[in-house]
Amino acid sequence: MKANITWNGKVAFSGDTTSGHEIKMDGAEEIGGQNAGVRPMELLLNAVAGCTGIHVISILQKMRLEPTSFHLEVEGKREAKPPKEFTIIQLHFEFEGELPEDKVIRAIKLTNEKYCSVAHSLNVPITSTYSINGVHGKEPI
Repeated sequence: MKANITWNGKVAFSGDTTSGHEIKMDGAEEIGGQNAGVRPMELLLNAVAGCTGIHVISILQKMRLEPTSFHLEVEGKREAKPPKEFTIIQLHFEFEGELPEDKVIRAIKLTNEKYCSVAHSLNVPITSTYSINGVHGKEPI
C-alpha cells in the first residue's frame, strides 16, 4: 500500500491512493488553509468509522442479517496542546431492522477487537455504544 501526496500551495495537499482515488486535504484557516479539503484529523476519524462500518455490516451479513438502515457517528476528543492527538474516540452505531441485540453486540465486538485495522493502528481508547430501532443498548461496548 502506498500514498502519493502533492502540495497544492499554502497548506493544501492532494493525495492519490493505490486504489485510484484522490483525496483533497487542507489545514484550518488559522494556519493558512482555505477550506479546500478535509482536515487530516477529520480524515482519520472517517477512516476509523469507514473501516468499522465495513466490518460490522460484513459480519452481520455473514450472520444472514441485513439492517434496513445503518448510521455510524464518530467523535474524537483531542489533546489541547500540540501535537493535539486524539485521547479517545467514541463510536455510536444506529441500526434499524430485525436485528437481535446479541448479534449486533457480537458484530461490534468482533470488529473492535479483531478486524478494524485502522482502529488497531491507533494508540487511543475507542469505545462503542449502539441503538437498534431507536432503543439504546444497555451499556457501552
